[in-house]
Amino acid sequence: MRVGFGQVVLPVPTGTPMGGYAFRDGTSDGVLDDLRVTAITWYDGDRRVALALVDVVCVNADLCRAARAAVPDVDVLWVAASHTHAGPETGCVPGGAATPEPWRAELTARIVAAVAAARRTERDADGLAYAGQLRGVGSVRSHVTGTPAVPLDVVEVVAAGRRVGVLAVLPVHPTVLPAANLGVSADLTGAVRRALADRFGAGTWVAVATGAAGDISTRHARQGQDQRELARLGGVAADRCVELLAGTGRPAWSAGSRLDTRSATVRLAPKPRTDTAAVLDGAAGALAAARTGGDEAAARVAAGNLDGARFAAEYGTGGAAVDAEVGAWRIGRLAVAALPGEPFLALADRVRADRPAPTLVLGYANAYPGYLPTSDAYRTDQYEVLVSAVAAGGGERLADRAADLIADLDGSAQ
Repeated sequence: MRVGFGQVVLPVPTGTPMGGYAFRDGTSDGVLDDLRVTAITWYDGDRRVALALVDVVCVNADLCRAARAAVPDVDVLWVAASHTHAGPETGCVPGGAATPEPWRAELTARIVAAVAAARRTERDADGLAYAGQLRGVGSVRSHVTGTPAVPLDVVEVVAAGRRVGVLAVLPVHPTVLPAANLGVSADLTGAVRRALADRFGAGTWVAVATGAAGDISTRHARQGQDQRELARLGGVAADRCVELLAGTGRPAWSAGSRLDTRSATVRLAPKPRTDTAAVLDGAAGALAAARTGGDEAAARVAAGNLDGARFAAEYGTGGAAVDAEVGAWRIGRLAVAALPGEPFLALADRVRADRPAPTLVLGYANAYPGYLPTSDAYRTDQYEVLVSAVAAGGGERLADRAADLIADLDGSAQ
């Protein structure tokens, strides 16, 4: 197996409309840290797949089509967003939208350049997979109790007996910086990248992908919302990656491994429309009660739910079926699933529940149906349900389809 890596900067001019926070005032006023388009390629001598990781809030299906048409010599291309809320607005609307210009053309060009750079650096390499818990960075943001902890997956790329690359999959919303921030930043994703690069040095490339982070954020773990806190949280995540890499990795692929891919389009039923006035009243009352009670964690959750109710009232959600792409790769023994939109973390567990071999689950990939809560979440008026465009059960349908695709790949490999 030959593996390559490429990375280019994504420039964002001052005055650019920013994505992620629906009620943000103002446009970008400078750059805190550069956004990146990162590409990893795998080539088994017959087939080549490429993963493009883009520091934007979301990728829509039209951007994926444009990039796939423009990238040469790649059999399958996935495009996944980091979901930074400190980058350009790229059409992040529940249910999906057209990617606004100049970003569709600009992102397509940067993806082409990053993949070309990765192809030029391809070299024979083995892969090892590591997994463990990451504490102190992210947790379920609608829960006010419990220790902040999420699963962390790390893939190590080894060539000629030496580590040459690391891919980390982090299922946490990169939303340390607040809505008041107008500085362009890759947020938590960029902070983890920088911290890992500092720890590994110039001889090791670093890529960070966002996993199934729909209900996971730094809300209950962060101690601030500034660049200093970004550096602290990035360091915590990087140190945990280093700890995992010091252990024994499971074989992911080797020199003679083969590639195989599957994909499917799933039609998701729309969420029924709700009485937004009643939801707004209930959310406002819950926030007032939490503030009166002095429970800061509960007040943060209630404030988020009120934002969701305001979003649903102002923009509306549901009303039309949503088509979403699901993908799966088998790279040697390693399976990689790509879920669209913002899947809840439990859906990633559902994808890999019955698979003993290493399995990665990416979110925010190849389309943007919006939030994909678990069915039981729809019994609440929490933020993610309020702004979701799909009916209960849609997330499970996507996860089960991804699991079926992986099982088909495993069966074909026997």
